[in-house]
Amino acid sequence: MPELTYIQPVRLSLKDHPQLDERWLQDRIAEDPSILGLGDVVLRDRERQQPRAGRLDLLLQNGDSNERYEVEVQLGKTDESHIIRTIEYWDVERKRYPQYDHVAVIVAEDITSRFLNVVSLFNGFIPLVAIQLAAFEWENTVSLAFTTVLDQTRLGLVDEDEGTTEVTDRQYWESRGTPATVAMVDTCLHLMREIDPDIDLNYTKFYIGPARAGRAINFALFRPQKKKLVFELRLERSEDAEAELMGAGLDVDYDGRRGRYRIGLTESDLDQHGELLKGYLEMAYKERV
Repeated sequence: MPELTYIQPVRLSLKDHPQLDERWLQDRIAEDPSILGLGDVVLRDRERQQPRAGRLDLLLQNGDSNERYEVEVQLGKTDESHIIRTIEYWDVERKRYPQYDHVAVIVAEDITSRFLNVVSLFNGFIPLVAIQLAAFEWENTVSLAFTTVLDQTRLGLVDEDEGTTEVTDRQYWESRGTPATVAMVDTCLHLMREIDPDIDLNYTKFYIGPARAGRAINFALFRPQKKKLVFELRLERSEDAEAELMGAGLDVDYDGRRGRYRIGLTESDLDQHGELLKGYLEMAYKERV
């Protein structure tokens, strides 16, 4: 292997560059949105017209889930107008398309500590990501580096607020779903009891979840529907896990805001892939307990 040579590239200011402007930066992101570090995202739109609110620089969407990213790009330092514009566009898009999970994204060359202090105050209420970019030049070539300096605050499961979660019973879920889809939860309970024999089921208004000694341990959630069981696993996102689950033919997506996989299960899925699902239940159990 040839010996590696160290190179000291020159840091560029795109704001002050005579040729490389915001349009050029948008072009680079549009060519390969993955450079932002947001995961497997694709470009949905550019310069997207907002009703009475100007144009959104870039609209990205996660290829494997229902997350959309409203991206605003700014050269130089972030400022108040940039924050307001980014949140405004995010708000417009989430109201127009409520079927998606929307995330506001600010990309700038210089994200100041004052900016971080301001946006961190409401980051628990508005899903917002701040990405700082750096441009470097070496021998007539330019490279870009993107660093996430503020990530969206992961929400806890709303269902974990046990003090305000209304308790129901099996009959409630059999009417909301069907006896057959609730019986699928029983099958999952058998799998969970192979991991921890003391696990029981906790029936609430919003989900059926595992409990032990009367205390909820929501490493998994179950929501019986009319034709399938929606099965949620609280796990960190993993390309290997997604490849394995999708390779088994399961209907899978990932909710990055809440940090969990959603899997739509049929009876045949449970019959064929019970051991596979038990492995992931055990992983989620170990992380949660």
